[in-house]
Amino acid sequence: MEPSATAGDSTAGNDDRMLRLVGLGARGGLVSVGVELTRKAVMANTVHVAICAADVSRHSKDKIIPLLLARGVSMIETASAAALGRAVGREATAVVGVLDAKLARGIFAAHEDIRRKG
Repeated sequence: MEPSATAGDSTAGNDDRMLRLVGLGARGGLVSVGVELTRKAVMANTVHVAICAADVSRHSKDKIIPLLLARGVSMIETASAAALGRAVGREATAVVGVLDAKLARGIFAAHEDIRRKG
């Protein structure tokens, strides 16, 4: 897995499968939601991939992206904080960390489908 894989050219419709998997992970307790919880999980080496919203503030990105890169955690960029938040039962969220390896593989597979079709 590469340190950064982005889906900046994907649309919200193409992100649906990936976001549904993120939602399943949230219901199963297999993800960390938000910048601070994801930072703690990354520092504990429990995050397999991070899904970041493309439209979050520079401040939020500056708090999480350098840490992801330093720890070698792959990152997928998705459409919006609102869409990512809806997937995990919140109004909006900047980042979600995936804590389960099988779920991370499924999310990567969905992301690769988006890239191939996009």
